[in-house]
Amino acid sequence: MLARNLSKVTCGGVVLLFASLPMQGQTQQTRKAKLDAAINAEWQYELRTYPEMATYVGDTRYNDRLSDYSPEAYAREERHAEHALQLFKALDVTGLSEQEQLNKALMVRQLSEEVEEARFKDWEMPVNQMNGVHLDYAALASQMPFRTVKDYENYLARLQQLPRAFDQVTADMRLGMRDGLMPPKYLLEKVAAEAQEIAQKKGVESPFAAPVVKFPAGISATEQARLKGAIVKAVEEDAAPAYAKFAAFVRTEYAPHGRTEYGVWSLPDGAARYRFDVRQMTTTELAPDEIHRMGLAQVTEIEAQMVALARSQGYSDLKSFNEHIRKDPALYGKSGAQVLGLYQHYVDQMSGKLPQLFGRLPKNKLEVVPMDAFRAPDAVPADYSPGAGNRPGRVNVNEYDPTHRLLLNVEAIAYHEGIPGHHLQFSIAQEIPGLPPFRRFGNYNAYSEGWAFYAERLGKEVGFYQDPYSEYGRLENEMWRSVRLVVDTGVHYDHWSRAQMIQFFRDHTAMDEQNIETEVDRYIAWPGQALAYKLGQMKILELRERARQQLGARFDLRSFHDAVLAQGPLPLDVLEKTIDQWIAEQKAAGGATR
Repeated sequence: MLARNLSKVTCGGVVLLFASLPMQGQTQQTRKAKLDAAINAEWQYELRTYPEMATYVGDTRYNDRLSDYSPEAYAREERHAEHALQLFKALDVTGLSEQEQLNKALMVRQLSEEVEEARFKDWEMPVNQMNGVHLDYAALASQMPFRTVKDYENYLARLQQLPRAFDQVTADMRLGMRDGLMPPKYLLEKVAAEAQEIAQKKGVESPFAAPVVKFPAGISATEQARLKGAIVKAVEEDAAPAYAKFAAFVRTEYAPHGRTEYGVWSLPDGAARYRFDVRQMTTTELAPDEIHRMGLAQVTEIEAQMVALARSQGYSDLKSFNEHIRKDPALYGKSGAQVLGLYQHYVDQMSGKLPQLFGRLPKNKLEVVPMDAFRAPDAVPADYSPGAGNRPGRVNVNEYDPTHRLLLNVEAIAYHEGIPGHHLQFSIAQEIPGLPPFRRFGNYNAYSEGWAFYAERLGKEVGFYQDPYSEYGRLENEMWRSVRLVVDTGVHYDHWSRAQMIQFFRDHTAMDEQNIETEVDRYIAWPGQALAYKLGQMKILELRERARQQLGARFDLRSFHDAVLAQGPLPLDVLEKTIDQWIAEQKAAGGATR
């Protein structure tokens, strides 16, 4: 708490200092220094306040701490955002570079959203089957470094703080019950099961024991024995009991009060809450009903492509082809190892094609690994964990119940989660020189997920998807993301039931039932996020076509991709301005050479 309070005082001091300086007569150098100092102060505040985020970005200074989840902490953070917003609004950036002016604009945008979001008190309903401390902390061992004795001692300190963290989150959830801020009951029952499964893992089977299974050679045998004993004790006396207590609370006290309606429309300020979610996740001003209509149009367009492929395989319509797919055991996984191997194969084959598509490639490595077993039953087929520092990026492959998983879209998902999708985009952003950390490590869902979805098509452009079923899987992914526009707005805006969402998937895809239900539950738990994929992809495709038409023979795909990735994650409206400027620069350069 001392460090937390000091960080607040430091940032507050910066606010007061900058606010007290006269704006008139400032030199350009002074204005730049003030902007840079404010950006750095805000970044340092974020690292101190959210030590897990510091770990995530490779800063190890706070690896012995966990976040403060108390209501008082959230109130302080809200006040800080309000003060910081006024600071950045007041900064004069006249005469500074375009990038420096963009830094200010993005920081003001980020802080404005934080201030606006505070009214909804999302911290009072902090867990669901996909997100929450019960899953985040079980993954600590895969996020932290374990090279030195100090690394292990940091980890031990965090394990010992888990009871405090879970008690605080539990208290927040009780406030949510009081205020009517509750996730759906059936999803909370999944949370209880997830936490209980982690709690009952003993010895080396516990995800928390992973770091003591094997130590680095540089740590002596004596220290290994000491650290292993202390960490196993902390697992048994701190981590496991905290999880068991939390699981019991969710199961017996919390879940029974979960809401029975699926959409966020049923929450206090539900309509405003969803409008905010849509704007934040898509970085657009599109209304939910407009997005719903866009989704229906996309479904119709992609369905025509799928019908053509189905007919090429001897089926008269999509329904009969989808039925064949659902019933053909040859199209399902055989084992977790087989599924993992397929992802590795597709990542490997794409690696050799990257120079055809990009002028700049990332330095950070990529691994294909099994997904943590404790989250796999309710998780997507695969996802991505960004690397940082010496930690490689990871494609996490879901090996759960492989014989009920269709393999059609494995190739497309490998390109999405790995390369040239998430791994390439996140890694390049982190490696851009001169970009402030809040932008290098930032994330706008519409940009990042839109890019990864766009990347699936690049596999076709370099000659992949040779298997017609794999190509159908790619089209299924296109349909999948278009269906999301319909069902996300359907449940949260048009009051659809879960059964309606599932039926819409069945009517328009060949997805297996397990995947359909996991996806539907994800949209219910995470309003608006699923909209980002298709809307982001559509914007990138729109900008690419605009560049191609305006540049003609001078259009270079590699240069376009480099331009899209050159400034790290951006809101879609800012990305559009960036690419329009790039097009103008390409035109000017082309004209000058004639």
